[in-house]
Amino acid sequence: MSADAAAWEALRLSLWVSLWATLLAIPLALWVAWILARRDFWGKALLSAIVHLPLVLPPIVTGYLLLLGFGRTAPLGRALDSIGITLAFHWSGAVLAAIIMGFPLMVRAMRLAIEAVDPKLEEAAATLGAPRWSVFGRVTLPLIAPGVLAGAVMGFAKAMGEFGATITFVANIPGQTQTLPSAIWTALQIPGGEGQAVVMVLMACAVAMTAVLISEFLSRRVAARIAGA
Repeated sequence: MSADAAAWEALRLSLWVSLWATLLAIPLALWVAWILARRDFWGKALLSAIVHLPLVLPPIVTGYLLLLGFGRTAPLGRALDSIGITLAFHWSGAVLAAIIMGFPLMVRAMRLAIEAVDPKLEEAAATLGAPRWSVFGRVTLPLIAPGVLAGAVMGFAKAMGEFGATITFVANIPGQTQTLPSAIWTALQIPGGEGQAVVMVLMACAVAMTAVLISEFLSRRVAARIAGA
């Protein structure tokens, strides 16, 4: 068994979508995680619930809500389309769906890492006259780097495996919006397509394992550097 051109194209698109989704989500996820870990305010529980909502909603519901909000007939979708930004039935929409579905996992990992840092370390740096952004960049961020990496890998893995929200929002167009999970689903609908589906499943497993191994390696390097410092 070997992968055909459609399978390689689906893998390429999945990697592309997952990479963009991860890179775009990291700054926002880190900011939200910091707010939830370090700030007390009215509505904090509501914000946390909204962040984690995609984990409990059926993915197809999330995809349908995206279609209602960003579809070409929706006011926001028309406004974006007028400035050249198309999301529905476009690979960029798959990025948005992947961001939303993976965001809770990223925030959770980063929040736990931030909560594990003793606030007194940050307070000590602040008393020395360091501005807040400098304290975060020089004290907090190096200490939570393994958690940030873990969150990024979890977000990437979720993006690679996302199916329900993606196929609802951007459909399953070969070469345009067909990611690897969608391609596997399509192969399973075709008589005799089980062999090709197995090949793509193995491709997905290889990518996921590689991502986890890279994350483990980087986390160990960062932890060793922090310990040495």
